[in-house]
Amino acid sequence: QVQLVESGGGLVQPGGSLRLSCTASGRIFSINVMAWYRQAPGKQRELVAGITAAGSTNYVDSVKGRFTISRDNAKNTVYLQMNSLQPEDTAVYYCNADVLLTAWSNLHDFWGQGTQVTVSS
Repeated sequence: QVQLVESGGGLVQPGGSLRLSCTASGRIFSINVMAWYRQAPGKQRELVAGITAAGSTNYVDSVKGRFTISRDNAKNTVYLQMNSLQPEDTAVYYCNADVLLTAWSNLHDFWGQGTQVTVSS
């Protein structure tokens, strides 16, 4: 029904930057919250940042001041600009979207396939 495709991950040195993108496609009436989660080896998946359709944002404390989430509602796309990356930011990053499939449906939760971010010298 709905596909989320992420891009922009890779290998970067400490202090470097990356920009992740995630585009939703398929049967979409509207999207409520879009968010980025991450999961490091041996750890639980955690919310990194989220953004509502109106542009309100929320960040986990560890990334405040370094990461910026934004979205383009016309393109059903969410971005995560990551600056001052540190080794502890190494993880698989997942895109998440709460989607209304029709004007009368409930919200449905969809996930991307994940993109690897590795911060290492």
